[in-house]
Amino acid sequence: MRYDQRVLVLVEVRGEQRDWDEAERLFGQQGWPVVTAFARGEGPSRGVLRGAASARLYSVEVRFFGARNRRTERAAAWRVERLARAAGLEMYARRCELVDRDREQLTGWRAHTVAHRPPRVPHPRPLTSVARLRRAAVVSRARFWERSGRHDTGMVVTGTASEARRLSRMDLPGGSAPAAAIDVRPVYGRERRHIVQRREEDSRRRVYRVVAWLLVMTFCAVVARQQSGVRVWVWAGAATLCFVGGARLAYGIFVAGGRVASLLMFGAVAGYFLVVSIGADVGDDRGWTPVQMLSISAIAATAGGIWLLVRQWTWGEWLAWAAPLVFTAVVSFVVASGSVLHALYADSLGLTPDDLDVPGIWQAASAAKLLSLLGYALFVPALWGIAKHGHAPLVSPVERLGVPLYVLTQVTVVLVCMWGALDSARGAVDDFRTAAVRKTAPPSYFGVEPEWTCVEPTVPAAKLGSRGGVLKPERPYLSFGEAGGTVSLWNEPAGTALQMPAEQVRLVPAADGRVRCTFSYERVPKDD
Repeated sequence: MRYDQRVLVLVEVRGEQRDWDEAERLFGQQGWPVVTAFARGEGPSRGVLRGAASARLYSVEVRFFGARNRRTERAAAWRVERLARAAGLEMYARRCELVDRDREQLTGWRAHTVAHRPPRVPHPRPLTSVARLRRAAVVSRARFWERSGRHDTGMVVTGTASEARRLSRMDLPGGSAPAAAIDVRPVYGRERRHIVQRREEDSRRRVYRVVAWLLVMTFCAVVARQQSGVRVWVWAGAATLCFVGGARLAYGIFVAGGRVASLLMFGAVAGYFLVVSIGADVGDDRGWTPVQMLSISAIAATAGGIWLLVRQWTWGEWLAWAAPLVFTAVVSFVVASGSVLHALYADSLGLTPDDLDVPGIWQAASAAKLLSLLGYALFVPALWGIAKHGHAPLVSPVERLGVPLYVLTQVTVVLVCMWGALDSARGAVDDFRTAAVRKTAPPSYFGVEPEWTCVEPTVPAAKLGSRGGVLKPERPYLSFGEAGGTVSLWNEPAGTALQMPAEQVRLVPAADGRVRCTFSYERVPKDD
């Protein structure tokens, strides 16, 4: 069973023997080992709790996912309470104590032979300068070959320098006796005896906090760049405070030693963040904008939150139902949404999607756009996953208002995403109408390329099957092209779409909407 935290919980189960048996069975189903069990008022609880024949105490190791913070013990109590409610048992978490098993970060070493080193022979008289240089060259060459791994034995040990040296020379039961002439070298880089690393989880948490300070500092610097007057100094001061907070954490990234190097590394990374965010070329201006930084942060938070939410699922659950469900939903949605934005665009102009001859690649692009808009709906589940990972009380397993609040928030976000899709098509239609009024080139919209066209009828006016108005060949129209044997035009004075059979007209491109078309019905052959 995979888990993040282990909390030793003293669980009191009240009832009869069948209730105690049921509780033990439930503990086993949850993967919670029972360390010991005793009657209330006996064993460790003697003199602490009053004895009761109808109560029994279990020391249970509750295992679950989530962060290690000041709410971890409460999260274990919530899980016991949820189990009691689901099983209908009178069960209480009387004491919760975190089991701290944070691993120590030991230095890795490789063992190597030392027979290649020059022997240390005492000399009766001091060596000359030439002899000392020659001996130093021999020692340097031997050290170089040692660091390159040429004399490695293949043995790997962990620990401090003295521990590693003794471990490499120790007789291991069942193994071969190592040579006496053996030494060790660090696996990565040079040994720094004065640096003492923190434990694994503690070090990781501190690194995350340092990165958070750097990101907030960068955001404040970007906002300061966009401001003027006193507000520049306010945001610049906030960025400076964030830099100081991050430097303070970086200074204590190790238990001992390496503090100057940590500060230098922090300063270099902070400078890199500032150069990238303020000096990068983005659009017509230089540097990032606050909106862009917030968007990137939201995307990163969404991806991280969704991962925290689904990481509890096993591969069997993914392969059994989650992966097929996600694949089916995405594929069906892409197929169904390929023309949603085009349908909204066409409906606003009094047309149908069939009147717009849109290539398949642009339909896929519009589906991707719609998916990106609806992707914001994942922000709420992502926040839910982050809150659950941090053991927030509002999303605890025993909170009854959490689920209704989640549903309400999710529905609101989905409605906002739908409004975004409608706004995308509405904005394109507004730009199209503006271009039609100003007689300028209209913008395209996911493969829809309206253009100014002179329309020359090839049949008499009485036989022209136009719908939505009367064609005036002397002026140009915005044409959506031919689709399904029908030509769709935009009749700006009437504000409606004008359609007619494609075989009854000839389309000639026009420079813009201000030109005058030179042909008319007089060029059309008359009826006999």
